[in-house]
Amino acid sequence: MRIDIATLFPEMCEAVLSESIVGRARKNGLVEVHCHNIRDYTLDKHNRVDDTPYGGGKGMVMQADPIWRCYQAVCEMTQDKPHVIYLSPQGKVLTQAMSVEYSKMEHLFLLCGHYEGVDERIIEKIVDEEVSIGDYVLTGGELPALVLADSVIRLCDGVLSGSECFEQESHYNGLLEYPQYTRPEEWEGMRVPEVLLSGHHANIEKWRMEQSLKRTEQKRPDMLKTYQKGSN
Repeated sequence: MRIDIATLFPEMCEAVLSESIVGRARKNGLVEVHCHNIRDYTLDKHNRVDDTPYGGGKGMVMQADPIWRCYQAVCEMTQDKPHVIYLSPQGKVLTQAMSVEYSKMEHLFLLCGHYEGVDERIIEKIVDEEVSIGDYVLTGGELPALVLADSVIRLCDGVLSGSECFEQESHYNGLLEYPQYTRPEEWEGMRVPEVLLSGHHANIEKWRMEQSLKRTEQKRPDMLKTYQKGSN
């Protein structure tokens, strides 16, 4: 998989995507991530990529042309058309199911807006879908792009030690994950549930499912209703 991120702050993105599991995946050649500075594609001698909005109003709007040139450069470099996602508070909210679908794609192009957003014409010309990470507004699209990239990359083949690492996580199967414990067996008077020490795998799996259902009912009853509908 290849992910290209068009941003005004490539160093910010690189700082995050060069660390931990994602960083190792990149070093091992399991995924490609390239961060592009949109300013590198402007024809303005002062490297401006924004201007005042037509119709008036406060703030600035990112111009279409530098973004278009950045996108074209990536397409020419890879000789394909990536799936373009614009990170926007107006987009549909990112879910685990969406991340799974994105992880099956060969090439993603993530567009990070800033200021009052981007010229609507670039959205109409190249964007396949708009995605949000929640119903709130941030100063730019970099943090959402990083969230999306992380959620997708960890699902790619070979990034984690096996599919079981994410198939039992919260949201993957429609439920929240069961409680997790590690050594020591007793801490501050609290013991690890005996079933987890039993070595009886069938009982452990049964307990984990019961705990997932219980936890989802307590914390996210809306998820449980959706899960139960799908199970019927």
